Amino acid sequence: MDLICASYRRKRQSKRLTLLLCVFAIVLLSWLTWKAFCPSVFAVANTEPSGVVRAEALITPGPDHIDTRATSEPNLVLTWKITKGDTLSAIFKNYEISQSVLYQILSADEQILALDVISPGHLLTFTLDQKTRDLLSMELLIHPGKRVIYKRADNGSFDYDEITIPGEWEKELLNADIVGSFYASAQGSGLTEQETGNITALFRDHIQFARDIRSGDRFEVIRSRQFIDGKFTGQSCIEGVRIFRGKRIYSAFLWDDGNYYDLEGKNLARAFRRYPMAGYHKVTSHFSPARLHPITRRIEPHNGVDFAMPSGTPILSTGDGVVTRVCNHPFAGKYVELQHGSHFATRYLHLSRTLVKRGQTVKRGERIALSGNTGRSTGPHLHFELHVNGSPVNPLTAKIPMGSAVPGEKLVDFNRRVGELVAMMEEPSRKIALHREDSDSSGRVISKSL
Repeated sequence: MDLICASYRRKRQSKRLTLLLCVFAIVLLSWLTWKAFCPSVFAVANTEPSGVVRAEALITPGPDHIDTRATSEPNLVLTWKITKGDTLSAIFKNYEISQSVLYQILSADEQILALDVISPGHLLTFTLDQKTRDLLSMELLIHPGKRVIYKRADNGSFDYDEITIPGEWEKELLNADIVGSFYASAQGSGLTEQETGNITALFRDHIQFARDIRSGDRFEVIRSRQFIDGKFTGQSCIEGVRIFRGKRIYSAFLWDDGNYYDLEGKNLARAFRRYPMAGYHKVTSHFSPARLHPITRRIEPHNGVDFAMPSGTPILSTGDGVVTRVCNHPFAGKYVELQHGSHFATRYLHLSRTLVKRGQTVKRGERIALSGNTGRSTGPHLHFELHVNGSPVNPLTAKIPMGSAVPGEKLVDFNRRVGELVAMMEEPSRKIALHREDSDSSGRVISKSL
């Protein structure tokens, strides 16, 4: 009886084992078939060493941080929309791009310092090699009309390319009777805070806005705004202003040289200084679109003029203006930027000490800093830049406000230009040129009146 039972148990175990082997064979065959037809499911897992988490996994794709991969393209494209609190260092870390590469890009950016003022809304687009994850290029989109592309050069460093699109400039009239303060009325008419500040700066020698302006006074402003493909880029320019104060009229009209003149063609701006220091200091490096850099030994633009001077030499503002930047750059060193009205800006680099703060108003000849040897430098000196309409020019030869009037040979053209702007102020429905340079093109005119 025991032998019969033992034999029965062995038969049951044999059947169970046979059943398990059949199930295992079916599962194994199904898995192999799936893998053969779905290889992409396993490809990513096999390309990463254990313990490594890709940076993309740390970022949730969305409208602000977009991870775009075009299957037809060999490169990986990542786009980051700047939000409040973002830093370049943190963004590079999120995308697992080394800090040494960041410093290479900052080295290229020394000439334009575009990355020092990135702000919410700007876009950074990174193009990386799909296999090696090496950064091939980075694009900074400042607005639709301006972007900067940093591209890897043959020697492994980065070059930059600044791209500007002229777009179309449409003029509009903004006018209002002043109720309360000029500032509040200007803001209510649609002028921005910066535009309002530029207007008050234009007339600072003629009007004390807090004391002289009364309710019932009036202003008229012609403003141009830049559009690309029908979209406003955020860029604007004040073309003409008239302020009616009692029986007096104060006027300012923009001319082709970037300066503002009154109805009689007299310059409203105070004279500029040609040099940002007292006394004589030797020029050691001139403004040049292609200079051999003394440290990197590469041919690249030199957007300013270098003056040899001992550290601690007082640096003076070359004109009345507002401090827009006080920064410490790893290559430009400590530097200050001033905005002089709507068209002129100056920069002072490699300082040992800054004496002003961002937002501060300064006057021509005022001390703003002390020279030094900070950043990437071969010795104590001052690097001085002048920008007109956002582009660097030679500060030693450029036309700057010198307290003069419109030249006699240009006066007829100036008066014609003033006549067009005044006609628009008095006839808001009239259409005039989109561009100051092209009097044959016409465009849409917007009139705002309060």
